[in-house]
Amino acid sequence: MTASQRYSGFTLVELMIVVLIIAIISAIAIPSYNSYVMRTNRAAARSCMAEYSQFMERWYTTSSNLSYVGGSPSLMGCSTDSNLDQKYTITVSNVAARTYQINATPIGTQNSRDAKCGVLTLDQAGTRGKSGTATTIQECW
Repeated sequence: MTASQRYSGFTLVELMIVVLIIAIISAIAIPSYNSYVMRTNRAAARSCMAEYSQFMERWYTTSSNLSYVGGSPSLMGCSTDSNLDQKYTITVSNVAARTYQINATPIGTQNSRDAKCGVLTLDQAGTRGKSGTATTIQECW
């Protein structure tokens, strides 16, 4: 090889620097993205719980004996919108004449990522609850 010949391309050091930069960016971006998705799914579950609650209140006021018994919002579309049914199971429990409780139970990856809030609850009085490790209800609602 003469002095006038030059090799073109990348050196191993340059390539390793690029790989290191991509790894650092990924280490920061992926957990942030996962947290964003988890919070978005929780907000969708809260919204669907509010729709269920509105249905139960309409049932109460339109039933002939002013009772929540018989109200079944289980076929509402919000529980399947944006595949919410793959993230949360939303149910109505403790249905009585004057009471009910709506539960949003996380399932799959949502359950493993959202231990802070756990099962979200909403009752006929609008009382919000959670079963997770969060210190305040505002962290989840």
